[in-house]
Amino acid sequence: MEQLSKKFIAHNQAKKQLLQDANEACNAHLPERIIQFGEGNFLRGFVDWMIHTLNKKGLFNGSIVAIQPTPHGKVVPKLNAQDGLYTLAQRGMLNGTEVDEREIVTSISRGINPYTDWQKVLEVAENIDVRFMFSNTTEAGLTYLHEEYDKARSPLSFPGKVTAYLYHRFQTFQGAKEAGMILFPCELLDNNGQLLKEIVIRLATEWGFPRSFIDWVDQHNQFCNTLVDRIVTGFPREGIEQFNQELGYEDTLLTTCEPFHLFAIEAKPEIAAQLPFEKAGLNVHWKPVAPFRELKVRILNGAHTMMFAAAYLSGLDTVKEAMEDEELQQFIRTGVYEEILPLLHINEEEKIRFADATFERFSNPFNQHKLLDISLNSIFKWKTRILPSFLEAVREKKALPAALTFSLAALYVFYRPDHVKDHVWFGKRGDTVYPIRENEKTLRSIQILSDDNGEDLQRTIHAFLSNQQLWETDLTAVPQLAETVTFHVQNIGEHGMKAALRSFMENRV
Repeated sequence: MEQLSKKFIAHNQAKKQLLQDANEACNAHLPERIIQFGEGNFLRGFVDWMIHTLNKKGLFNGSIVAIQPTPHGKVVPKLNAQDGLYTLAQRGMLNGTEVDEREIVTSISRGINPYTDWQKVLEVAENIDVRFMFSNTTEAGLTYLHEEYDKARSPLSFPGKVTAYLYHRFQTFQGAKEAGMILFPCELLDNNGQLLKEIVIRLATEWGFPRSFIDWVDQHNQFCNTLVDRIVTGFPREGIEQFNQELGYEDTLLTTCEPFHLFAIEAKPEIAAQLPFEKAGLNVHWKPVAPFRELKVRILNGAHTMMFAAAYLSGLDTVKEAMEDEELQQFIRTGVYEEILPLLHINEEEKIRFADATFERFSNPFNQHKLLDISLNSIFKWKTRILPSFLEAVREKKALPAALTFSLAALYVFYRPDHVKDHVWFGKRGDTVYPIRENEKTLRSIQILSDDNGEDLQRTIHAFLSNQQLWETDLTAVPQLAETVTFHVQNIGEHGMKAALRSFMENRV
């Protein structure tokens, strides 16, 4: 079977509409206007697809140069072998409809390995038309690294590459303000644009670059804070043969993702006009990022953390299975719609729309999201994702939010170990043993759970809730919380999670 390439598309375009559409885009020969640090699954399933969509609608007319972010990357050779082309398969639910679509994305012109071809990267800096920079080098990539500057070689870190790239551009255009860049880091960090700017200026200072360059970076380059949200599952290893037969070609960069997407960008209106994502029908918001981050953390991430213990200990293994269980879905909906949403000071329509979309995403038939994967470091996650909503509910309503309280009891039961082996804690669900995936410091601080034999449950739960190392507050100060958690834990212990949850939903204790 032939591999995807421009030549393959040109020779076979008459066979499929998919290839015909791609052939038209390939023949457009769009100029390079974006440099992108990163070429992995997420960017291909998110930013690159968005630029492709803009191009299709005649709203941007530019292509992307993708830069390999680490020395041992393997994507650039594959990308260049396929002339920058790859297939995106969007699969899942969107606005009540099942989506299962294929599209050949044509927005990438080429990939560059900076560790072997740094000069080619600098040549991109010399192109005045390349005004935009996108990145996703993971949270670990957007960090400061002390390193020496060598103009002939690529810096190792992502911020180092950006600093050297901007300095070469500054020199090429003699500090012209028109040569300034607009940068959109997509790494999942608070204030990611501001963070990148601070590291660039720090490196420029350490490397002895002139003050005029630092002023140019500060005044004529715009670093935008962003928030991205889309599940990109990448290459479908298990179903690749089926895809190959369906498509009629091999694609080593075939990328799968859900149809939902959200991109929030803090930027000036004139920048939004240059990248009219909304005109293309994309879910992009040129607004402050903080409210969208709160939506994502409290609703999407919060619902995951709220559900995992109750669902897993009820005998389920995936988020989708939890959505198919009537009682569990109602439990999660109660927590989200009745206890979390009312406390979010965000536009009512916007937060309900996001919550509705979240439940659609949870029901995605193509995405097997494992509950045990969600369980990683869940005490910290409960503190950051759920506790703020919990405490606000207590303050405003002078009562415990019932579903969130039950989720705390379920968390306690999940973390209570059946046995400890080689310093690893293991819980038990029926005959199934599961690892309790938590960092060592947290496990040390909840050591009392490993001594819990059920004889003095009140004392153990009191110690768990009053542990300020875990919660940064004493939760036993919340009226009736210790008693209610103890009641739920006893009920779960006596009747099992499924029966205890049913009883809870019937009585809302």
